[in-house]
Amino acid sequence: MPGPGDRGGEKAKPKDARGALRRIVRYLMEYRWLIALFLLCAFASNIGNLLGPRFAGKAIGAAEAGFKLGPGCVDMDAVVHYALLMLGAYVVSNVLTFLVNFGMVRVGRRVAENLRRDVFDKLMRLPVGYFDRNPAGDIISRVSYDIDVVSMSLSTDVIQILTSVVTVAGSFVMMCTISLPLVLCMVFTIPASILFTRYTGRKLRPLYARRSRAYGAMNGFTEEMFTGQKTVLAYAQEDTVCEKFSGINRNAAEAYRDADGAGMTMGPTIGMISNFGLAAIGMGGAILYLLRIVGLEQISSFVLYSRKFSGPINEISNIVNEIYSALAAAERVFELLDQPEEAADSPGALEKTESEGHVEARHVSFGYTQGKTVLHDLNLEAKPGQTVAIVGPTGAGKTTVINLLMRFYDPDEGAIYVDGRENRGWTLESLRRSYAMVLQDTWVFRGTIFDNIAYGKSGATMEEVVAAAKAARIHNYILTLPQGYNTVIREDGGNISKGQKQLLTIARAMLYDTGMLILDEATSNVDTNTERQVQKAIRNLMAGKTSFVIAHRLSTIQNADNILVVDHGDVVEQGNHAFLMARKGFYYRLYASQFE
Repeated sequence: MPGPGDRGGEKAKPKDARGALRRIVRYLMEYRWLIALFLLCAFASNIGNLLGPRFAGKAIGAAEAGFKLGPGCVDMDAVVHYALLMLGAYVVSNVLTFLVNFGMVRVGRRVAENLRRDVFDKLMRLPVGYFDRNPAGDIISRVSYDIDVVSMSLSTDVIQILTSVVTVAGSFVMMCTISLPLVLCMVFTIPASILFTRYTGRKLRPLYARRSRAYGAMNGFTEEMFTGQKTVLAYAQEDTVCEKFSGINRNAAEAYRDADGAGMTMGPTIGMISNFGLAAIGMGGAILYLLRIVGLEQISSFVLYSRKFSGPINEISNIVNEIYSALAAAERVFELLDQPEEAADSPGALEKTESEGHVEARHVSFGYTQGKTVLHDLNLEAKPGQTVAIVGPTGAGKTTVINLLMRFYDPDEGAIYVDGRENRGWTLESLRRSYAMVLQDTWVFRGTIFDNIAYGKSGATMEEVVAAAKAARIHNYILTLPQGYNTVIREDGGNISKGQKQLLTIARAMLYDTGMLILDEATSNVDTNTERQVQKAIRNLMAGKTSFVIAHRLSTIQNADNILVVDHGDVVEQGNHAFLMARKGFYYRLYASQFE
């Protein structure tokens, strides 16, 4: 898998910008009546803006007519009348613009909320393999940064680009009604602006896509380093980590510079083209005035309309930058939404309401990547109430067996049967509810100790939680805390030790009433004395349940009914402790090595 820095360095172009735009529009359609109202207000606002130059020209025309008649002949009432009409048109226009902008910010935030909800719901339905392949920071970047980019674009750009089109078209029509010769003076600016915008747009799309990926890579690396901060400090790797971050940060900064640097050339260039047009209007207007073809009223109105015509074109060029950035971000979000979900329940799959605990694996082979098998021809049987231990060196395939039992992955070959029915014959949710799990990598969430223990059992009472905590040998510790069971655990259990977190997860499993149990190094983070106490509690927990135990400390699984010895994906030995010790094979050597 490529590292964070490699991911940020990719320069692939967006795959389907139009498709991303269509999907954004579908989210906007939920608020189509509000958007229609805002469009109507924006249209009215533009009408006011377009009337302003006309009234200004009328005021100048009234003053010019008076001056021609002689000093003191200016009709000030007419001048003031047109000036007030111009002021009123602009006030109404600006008020409507404020309402439109305020409303679109709310619509943009609503769309972002809905999009973020859909992304989070999607994450809950994705298979474990997706999270194995993608850094957490990159996923978080899509949920936060990329959606915020889309939201900002929707809040400011959608209405603005549509109203700019209305302003450009309206200004052009008004200019045509004033003087066609003056229109010809500036007509060359239109194709020049369009061609330059299209050229820059093709250049910007891949740059903005690269920028989004670079920020995702930086977030991923940062999250990884903060999670392992103690290890970084313990091994004095601060300088190395800072050096790596500098490279990733530099890559993100360069991606930002390349995208925004290229985007910033668009506005000034369009502005320069517009200024050439304005200069042509000035020269042409002067000639036409001297020839008495147009008057000051027409020239002044035309100049104002030309600014309104070129201003939105300049704005559109800047908005195009933001839209390309938003489309690149939207593609990353929709790429996540398009990921294949966990396999749907097979037709005829049954809801598993009770569990006998009879589990069989028949000729199961599996590999995480195509062509690389990590588990070969696995066969095992666990009868109801039996304990099956899985032992072997690191990387032998022990955790893979658990992943297959829980249907985090499906076998490439063979099948696993639970209570006489193939795994896929049960609904996925009910199958997983049949297992309680205590993993080596403990997980607690921000919330009270009560909530953490009662996580798997809806409506659990305080008496049930306390009983589970006592069985897990953590009740006395909880009572020493200031608020007891109402003590809030910080994010990822930062205010309690690893051993205490593990005891909490054991208590959680004890409260979760299931017919099958999975213990993956469930006592790896507790001391030897506590381990002996917890082992007694675990034996009570395992009573009458089919249990699968992964253990490195072989002394903890001597009472297992069946021990699978796994090495390089193969079950090399199988039997109970006495049988395997008598054979003096692989298991015997593993056991002996722990007591040398």
